[in-house]
Amino acid sequence: MDNSQNYIGVPNGVVFCVDMVKKYVLEGRFYHAYSTEATEVSSLHDLCLKLELFFDELQYPYPGTDRRFFLDEKSKKEKPAEPWREAGLPGRTRIMSDDELLSKHGDLGTFILRVQHRQNSTWQGRITWVNENKTLQFRSVWELTKLIEEALDTVSEQED
Repeated sequence: MDNSQNYIGVPNGVVFCVDMVKKYVLEGRFYHAYSTEATEVSSLHDLCLKLELFFDELQYPYPGTDRRFFLDEKSKKEKPAEPWREAGLPGRTRIMSDDELLSKHGDLGTFILRVQHRQNSTWQGRITWVNENKTLQFRSVWELTKLIEEALDTVSEQED
């Protein structure tokens, strides 16, 4: 099998490993070059939240819009200076090579996520499904989650 699409290619590229899907909720972990430890995720929603903090910490890709707050001034809480630290994300020193990242695999599926832009309050980029050596573009977080779900549905159908 030709693995020409299996590369990281961007500073914020991650390898997302899916280990289990229960009642339409997936569990897994993702790896990035700045830590040897996996970041555990309990759903696609959790994945998106943790990746957003990761991108904020790297300041790449830089968001096209600022976060908006709809609270009055009295009830607005102080924003932590470094929210990614509270989430357990590390600094920007590269620790793992691309080859080490690509050696990580999930039980049900492995995906390489490359978010290239954060514009219009969403993400744009490419996703590679490593098991099938298939790369697709996505234009939003919603489209990204649909691509992951469709890939995992295909795996479930093959197992049935």
